Amino acid sequence: MRLRKSIALIAAVALSIGVMSGCTPKEDSGAASAPTAGGKVLNIYCWNDEFRSRVEKYYLPEHPLPDGVTISWIVTPNADMAYQTKLDQTLPGNVTAAANDKIDIFLVEADYAAKYINTKYAVPLSEIGITDAEIADQYAYTKQIGSDEKGVIKGISWQAAPNLFLYRRSIANLVLGTDDPLEVQKSVADWTTFENTAGTMSASGYQMVSGYDDTFRAFSNSAEKAIVENGIIEVPKAWLDWVDQTKLFSDNGYNNRTRLWDTAWGAGMAKDSTVFGYFGPAWFINFTLVDYSMANAEEGIVAGNGSIGDWAVTDGPAPSYWGGTWICAAEATDNIDEIRSIMRVLCTDKAIMKQIATDPGVEDYTNTMSGMREVADSDYSSITLGGQNPFPLYTAVADRIDISKTISPYNQLAETFQTVMADYFSGAVDRDTALENFYTAAREKYPELKRP
Repeated sequence: MRLRKSIALIAAVALSIGVMSGCTPKEDSGAASAPTAGGKVLNIYCWNDEFRSRVEKYYLPEHPLPDGVTISWIVTPNADMAYQTKLDQTLPGNVTAAANDKIDIFLVEADYAAKYINTKYAVPLSEIGITDAEIADQYAYTKQIGSDEKGVIKGISWQAAPNLFLYRRSIANLVLGTDDPLEVQKSVADWTTFENTAGTMSASGYQMVSGYDDTFRAFSNSAEKAIVENGIIEVPKAWLDWVDQTKLFSDNGYNNRTRLWDTAWGAGMAKDSTVFGYFGPAWFINFTLVDYSMANAEEGIVAGNGSIGDWAVTDGPAPSYWGGTWICAAEATDNIDEIRSIMRVLCTDKAIMKQIATDPGVEDYTNTMSGMREVADSDYSSITLGGQNPFPLYTAVADRIDISKTISPYNQLAETFQTVMADYFSGAVDRDTALENFYTAAREKYPELKRP
């Protein structure tokens, strides 16, 4: 049942993003308190059990905690902004908190990492003892997300999350005449081709994607600018291109008019669904797809139930990423030695990271460029993907991810944008009204912003 719980919590994350308060933890005027060693309780703040599973499976067996030190997992689900609210309430008092109550590690996601990394409450990796040389093999974009506005790295991730286009082999064979990833890529190589293929799919009774949100990140990650620059909020052209294509898809039956994480959206992954594809990284394939495609199976399932094995991946129209988790050490932590060790083992040890990437049931794409190239060149195969090794495609996309133009503390507005534009896709409002509603919602969240 761990997969089912993981999906529920991921869904809660996605739903909560759209209602972000925009409040950044208030800082004291003094300098940040230095981390120390000797704490007896390692308090880890998180929103689900993913990181815990990594620590317990890949860290603790070979790196037991010192005698007398225990881990306390403080889990607050993301629904209704509960996790961020917990951090906002607790981080400012960490310096004066009792030793056993201090936050030692807190996790952040890509879309709101900047909210915390741009405060003193996240400790620079250099103060933890992690050197630039140790993270030289990590993907540049993951280090950018973990860096503050001055370029100081304060968050570290064991993951990278390049997006691929995930498609159903049986439908590809029926409509395109092949399920070979290299050949299918020719039908989704750019957005014009993608739209033409969607028309071909529709003529045969299939939908290109499940819903409104499936293609968003493949557009938004290629935007020419961030959603907010110099205090001015302005929708990038790439976001508007997504709006126009999604409206076309919605009006012409090229999607099922579903919303991300809804039951109807996930139903497109079932065995007999008519949905051709989704966009997603490794975590999406090995958790979301597996969970939804086996949702109605009885206990004791084996590979092949549902739609497992009837999928493959290809590059898709544009390089993009989706999600990821960053580990931050909290100001005034008294467990610096344990934090440094966990970061070093899970995020810089290539052998461990390759194991995380290839262990059945885990199969996370990890943050080691050389390690992932080695897996790409190996005989690894995915049962979910009908025996395909997706790592050559992952690495090709990951090498092309560039967030230098789009990184912003306001990136969670993307979720607000998707939510508001759904009214336009469904026909409830026109395009101009939907855009106006977005600007209104954005300024309610962030009153300090101005419109163009």
